[in-house]
Amino acid sequence: MAVLEKIRVKFGILISVVIALALLSFIIDPNTISQVASSMSEKYRVGKIDGNSVSYQDFENELNYQNRIFEYMYRRNANTDQEMDYVRNMAWKSFVDRYMFLVNAKKAGIQVGKDELASLLSGDMVSPLVSQIFVDETGAFSTEMLDNYIKNMQYDQSGQTRMFWDYLQNTVTTEQYYTKYNSLFTASDFVNPLMMTDEIAENNNSVGVEFVMLPYGYQKDSTITVSDSEIRSYYKEHKKLYRQDASRDIEYVVFEVKPSKTDISDANEQVVKVYDEFSTTDNVRNFLMKNSDRQYTDEWYRKGELRTVSADVDDFVFGEDSGKDSVSPVITKDNSFYVARVMQTGMVPDSVFVKGILLQGVQTDLADSLLNVLKTGKDNFENVAAQYSAFNNPQAGQPGDYGWMTKNSMFPGVESVFTAKLDDLYIIETQYGKHIVKVTDRTQPLLKKKVAILEKEALPSGNTINEYYVQANELATKADGKYENLKKVVDEEGLALLTRNNLREGDENVGSINDRTKEISKWAFESKEGRVSNVLNINNDYYVVAALKKIHKKGYAPVNEVASNISSIIYNKKLGEKKAAEVALKIAGLTTMQAIADTLDTSVSTREGISFASYMNQGLDPKFIGAVSAAEEGVISAPLAGTIGVYVYKVTSHDTGTSFTEDDVKSRAQQMAYYSTQSLLPVMMQDAGVEDNRARFY
Repeated sequence: MAVLEKIRVKFGILISVVIALALLSFIIDPNTISQVASSMSEKYRVGKIDGNSVSYQDFENELNYQNRIFEYMYRRNANTDQEMDYVRNMAWKSFVDRYMFLVNAKKAGIQVGKDELASLLSGDMVSPLVSQIFVDETGAFSTEMLDNYIKNMQYDQSGQTRMFWDYLQNTVTTEQYYTKYNSLFTASDFVNPLMMTDEIAENNNSVGVEFVMLPYGYQKDSTITVSDSEIRSYYKEHKKLYRQDASRDIEYVVFEVKPSKTDISDANEQVVKVYDEFSTTDNVRNFLMKNSDRQYTDEWYRKGELRTVSADVDDFVFGEDSGKDSVSPVITKDNSFYVARVMQTGMVPDSVFVKGILLQGVQTDLADSLLNVLKTGKDNFENVAAQYSAFNNPQAGQPGDYGWMTKNSMFPGVESVFTAKLDDLYIIETQYGKHIVKVTDRTQPLLKKKVAILEKEALPSGNTINEYYVQANELATKADGKYENLKKVVDEEGLALLTRNNLREGDENVGSINDRTKEISKWAFESKEGRVSNVLNINNDYYVVAALKKIHKKGYAPVNEVASNISSIIYNKKLGEKKAAEVALKIAGLTTMQAIADTLDTSVSTREGISFASYMNQGLDPKFIGAVSAAEEGVISAPLAGTIGVYVYKVTSHDTGTSFTEDDVKSRAQQMAYYSTQSLLPVMMQDAGVEDNRARFY
């Protein structure tokens, strides 16, 4: 009895749960429970690859890892939309490689061994990924730097160096699998001498031809009918052509948020208010930091370069009367206002060749002493530069050479080199440290100017933004979630109802809205046909009210959705056959092209140099080109149903040229190899049934 009591106490709750589940199974269909569980699972599934689910948590873990790699490589977080997309793509690629590509590569018999990996990391076939990271001061791959990195991993308590080294090994291994797998296709795409000879001969073949063409015209032939059974039969035979991704058809009204007249006037007044102070201030840099959308730089401008800001600004700055401290009137361009002030004028080259010595951690006194040594000639520039590890310019490579610098290819802080005297030694200080520099060569100096620009763009105020939102919200309210209501309001109020068909999940553009439109596609993929959205806010730049017109599921387009297209294809085929048969009856027994033309009430056309090798560039019907390329010379053809009309032709000559060479054959083979390798992964993904649902989460 004591034992039974213990069982009752300890397992009573468990038994109660089992009994409850048993009773629940009588009430709820087990299939329903399974469907709910599956639905919940899919809701938090970022993707599916060859039967392997990628959960949101799994993807987040990989995303965090890729973020850490990015931060380690670039010494900062991924901040921009492009950088975050890059990191997400790398995270997704890791799952595609793991669950699909590497599995297929290994099934094909490909392996990457330990010795091979060692050679790729530091041996005689170093991976470009490694050789571009571990470089010396000349930019060349350095095994010494690589060895030091590996030796010092044990001293990094953070574990970051170990993490990055493991990442490199995995990445190099995976890339080697790709290289080997791709080579299976590129190496097998071999053109032997016989094939090359045939291809050269075929592509140097051209024909001259006489022909007549009877166009189909645009009037519908009521005697030709296409039945539903014909449409279904064609669909069944060509079903693979109607594979589609999931997409949505929407109609929408967009309210673009623009500055009001008051906003524009206010921006103008702000510029006018500080105009006098801008014209006279001694500290232009600080003034612009507080009052302008554009900050001051030490950049020298040549005539024409300021036209990207405003043509009027450029014309004023380089006008005959514009000297130092000349100030323009307020210049208006679109919704922006500018005032230009000429800060400095000079003859400045576009580029200069700079020699420099970087002195990191060196005190000012020592820098001055080294400068004096160089000025007095007690030591030469190259020796001192080599001694202090000169700044590495990848395009120069010599110790002490910073190389040719332009305003678009220099490091910050060295702007003074553009106005320095040739061979004049002096010290400048940048974020990298102190530099002893001298300019040894330069291009021809041109008239240039430093310009401070006060800029103020008129932006929509809070009141303006709210007014646009109110308009959009009124439309959404009147629509009340129903397409019929939206259509009625749009017609009554004269609004533009725009259409976007085949909107895919995660698409970044809808009509004229070219960025951050995932809010629209996300709503469309979560809604039902015929429903109208609430106000969709696109970065406070647009307010959108959308209606979901049609849902296209992933897989094959239903026959009713493509019936119209199939009907046109079958109709055109029947029309061509009918017209060709009619022409055949009319020209039966005729033996000259002119007689055929007279009978068909048309004229004989001639064409020379028709080549099947370049049919895309000849402006002729592809069916006609294909037929005449293989036709016998001197024989009048039977009527040919082409794409736009019926042809009757006679080949008058076969010519063999020499323009298509062995190089062309090799080039085409390379193109085909490239296309095949580019299509490998998409074909694999289609075969593996890959589902990419990232757009639902990010």
